[in-house]
Amino acid sequence: MKKLIVILTLSGSAVLLAGSAWSATATAVLKGTAPDSKISGTVTLTEEKGGLTVVAKLANVPPGSHGFHIHAIGDCSDMGKGAGGHFNPDKSPHGLYPMDGPMKAMAGDMGNLVAGADGTGDFSVFMPGLTIKDGKYAVNGLSVILHEKKDDFSQPSGNTGARIACGIIEADPTTAVPAPAVAAPVTTTAPAQKASW
Repeated sequence: MKKLIVILTLSGSAVLLAGSAWSATATAVLKGTAPDSKISGTVTLTEEKGGLTVVAKLANVPPGSHGFHIHAIGDCSDMGKGAGGHFNPDKSPHGLYPMDGPMKAMAGDMGNLVAGADGTGDFSVFMPGLTIKDGKYAVNGLSVILHEKKDDFSQPSGNTGARIACGIIEADPTTAVPAPAVAAPVTTTAPAQKASW
């Protein structure tokens, strides 16, 4: 009986230790920028070791590829133009930040969200070095923009056209939430290489 108690105690400790990892989260609720737009969705940003995982679920989006970026100002006014340019603390050229890094791409350059024929779009990407609240790569209070056209990675900002949806990134009111004990692999709906875009 003593052995069983020890095993249960050790197992309980392992569970407590596994559940003690914490991470900050933030959310942006996207809405269409045009008064009659039905585009809607949610972007969840989770701070993990080394950066942010960005996961988006959108509905009523025109089918096809759309530039999807973090912009420098938390303002969705004027059909999304109030959001300013792409988040770019390093004054870098336009690119694909997860692949090119901070010196060869703007920190807000997440790539393309692809919407299906039914108007739904799922997106997931890991953005290395970005944080919710700390340092020059903090995104709290900035905005997420869905563009009219595909990001072709040309200069200065990918030839993406109008801003068709916008949402402001807001850190969750609690300082942290439990992170999963075992991280799920991050998949990217956006292609991993620019060459095929």
